[in-house]
Amino acid sequence: MTRRASLAVLVLTVAMTTGVLQARSTTPGNVDVRTQIRHELNGLPYSTIWDWIEAEARPDGSVVLRGEVIKPSTKDDAEFRVRRIETVQNVINEIHVLPLSTFDNEIRMAAYRSLFNRNSSLAGYSLGANPTIHIIVENGRVTLKGVVANAMDRQIAGVAVNSVFGVMSVDNQLQLDSQQAS
Repeated sequence: MTRRASLAVLVLTVAMTTGVLQARSTTPGNVDVRTQIRHELNGLPYSTIWDWIEAEARPDGSVVLRGEVIKPSTKDDAEFRVRRIETVQNVINEIHVLPLSTFDNEIRMAAYRSLFNRNSSLAGYSLGANPTIHIIVENGRVTLKGVVANAMDRQIAGVAVNSVFGVMSVDNQLQLDSQQAS
C-alpha cells in the first residue's frame, strides 16, 4: 500500500470512529434528560447576564421552566428548545418577562460596573459566554443568582450591588461552589 493510500485509510478510520462515538454519546438513552435540558438552556443565543432560567424535570416527563428574562423571545426560545428534547412530554413555562424600564436598565449597568470593575476581585465571574453571577433587576429590586467560590465573594457581591444608587433592595441568592457539589 502506498503512503497516500495508507494515510487515506487512517483518516477514514479516524472519521468513522469519531462518528460512532458521537452517535453513541447523543442517543437519548445515554444522556440524562437534565443534562440535555441544561445543554439546551446554556445554548440560548440571546440569554444574558440579566436573565436567569431554571428547569425542573418531573418523573412524568414534564419540565417546569422558571426564572426571569428581559426579552420575550428568550422565554419562547427556552420553551421551544426544551420541548424538542425527545423524552420531554410537556413543558410548563413559568418564566417571567421583566418589564421594560429605563430606570432598571440604569441599575443593571451600574450594578454590573460595581461588581465587575477592573479593581474588583469578582471580575473573573463575568467572563465567558455564560457568566456565573447573574443580575436580575425588577422595579429597583436586585436579585443576584449564580455560583461563587466562597462566602467572602458572596458578601462582596451583595455589598457592591447594595451601594448602587437607585437600588431599593438586594436579594443575594448566590450559592457557594461547595453547596453546588452536594
